[in-house]
Amino acid sequence: MKIYLAGPDVFLPAPLQAAAAKQAICSAYGFEGLFPFDNELDFSGLSSFEAAMAIYKSNIALMDRCDLVVANMTPFRGASMDVGTAFEMGYMAAQGKPVFGYSNDGRIYADRVTASAPGIDEQGQSIEPFETHDNLMLEGAIETSGGVFKCDSVGLEDYYTALTTFEAVVKAAAERLLP
Repeated sequence: MKIYLAGPDVFLPAPLQAAAAKQAICSAYGFEGLFPFDNELDFSGLSSFEAAMAIYKSNIALMDRCDLVVANMTPFRGASMDVGTAFEMGYMAAQGKPVFGYSNDGRIYADRVTASAPGIDEQGQSIEPFETHDNLMLEGAIETSGGVFKCDSVGLEDYYTALTTFEAVVKAAAERLLP
């Protein structure tokens, strides 16, 4: 079975090193991990927008080849997870594929949002009160697809690179999906 490795890992200083580490863990549990950089793309002669569309189409093609997704839901550039990863989770859920997620931040979403009053953010809007790690639609995709979500609190130095929780989710996927 193939796992699409979704997450903001593509923005790390050494994304291919992160991909290789995750792919090794996938392999140890009987999976093949596919990372967004696994397709070779030629950007020569493309405008910035055309390059973006080439990446989008490449990632869709990779997801179509995969049987499930493991998404890095660690908050990225704010209180919530990476929006591209959220799209990928929704895309896989819409195809009826299992969605698994993990985060290196153990806090629930409401505890990560800056509040001006209980249940109200700095802009006067309500904060989801559901004790989910991120938006309820994302956790709903995991829950209804038969996936698993796990989280742990990791120090800032390893916030995006620690793989203990990732490995726990891959192990859970193997227990649920492999013979």
